[in-house]
Amino acid sequence: MSKRFPMPMPFGWFCISYSDELAAGAVRNVRYFERDMVLFRTASGKPALTGPVCPHLGAHLGHGGTVQGESIRCPFHHWQFDRDGIITDIPYAQRIPPKVDGKPCLKTYPVCEKNGVIWAWYHPEELPPDFEVLELAEFSDPDWSERDRYEWRFGSCPQEIAENGVDVAHFKYIHQMDAVPLGETTYEGHIRRSRVRGPRTVVNEAGEPEVIEYGIDVVQNGAGQKWTRFSGLVDYLLQVLVTPVDAETVDVRFVYTHPRYPEGSFRHRAVRDGIANTNGQRGLEGDIPIWHNKFHLREPLLCDGDGPIMRFRRYFAQFYVGGPYGDERSIPSDLEVASN
Repeated sequence: MSKRFPMPMPFGWFCISYSDELAAGAVRNVRYFERDMVLFRTASGKPALTGPVCPHLGAHLGHGGTVQGESIRCPFHHWQFDRDGIITDIPYAQRIPPKVDGKPCLKTYPVCEKNGVIWAWYHPEELPPDFEVLELAEFSDPDWSERDRYEWRFGSCPQEIAENGVDVAHFKYIHQMDAVPLGETTYEGHIRRSRVRGPRTVVNEAGEPEVIEYGIDVVQNGAGQKWTRFSGLVDYLLQVLVTPVDAETVDVRFVYTHPRYPEGSFRHRAVRDGIANTNGQRGLEGDIPIWHNKFHLREPLLCDGDGPIMRFRRYFAQFYVGGPYGDERSIPSDLEVASN
């Protein structure tokens, strides 16, 4: 926990790399969840994530470790470990020590690969995953564009960024919508769905200003997977990947795709402008200075025009072990907060 954020690090599936950043046989050091880890891809193409310390004599597997088939080999004495942390070879030994023979002895983390992303499951008590990463059909649809990616690192935490989606009032004042949009949010277990609709003035194909109905549809699958579908003048999909580096720092990755509008056409230019706006002052970069400096208030002073912020917090509290509110059922409703 930090001074600005009273919550611990949430558990869930989080992006630790793009798939194309890790070739077969590659070994990389990564640091997320306040932990040093080693990411590698086996010869057959499977990703794996382990702790950095070889359990033999403590060598760092990410500094000189190499992939041998389906295992990573320690640079010190060439012990090898598979994706489950089980010793597969000790080149100078006649037998593997009986107490670890066939048993994991190197720390490993659950990983999966979907939507062009390598995901790691983090849980502070080492509990196994209790839900899955969801696949997005657009990222494998040949009628949709190649991925367009952007990255930022700044001071915040996953809950603050996710809460942005239900804070409908800020869409006018930060993102320059013509009015506070209408929004609705539904919850089903670990999945949250939000819809925002509102007017926005755009320049149409004739070069004239036009007010259109603008839509933002958000789905959150746990603490670390979220995507947004934008509709209006053009359509595009944004995969939002927020990964905690430590208690007060996050990596935010935006991955876009859109229908293959003809190059140079009005709609192609419009979708490129839409992406620039989503990244820029009318989008994420308008939010970053707020997130980077704000404090999380357990008992915010809300009004009846705010979105369902407290209901969202009850939803997100399920991803904490020992969260900031105690029993999530004790979090007051938005109506209770606004009426006080």
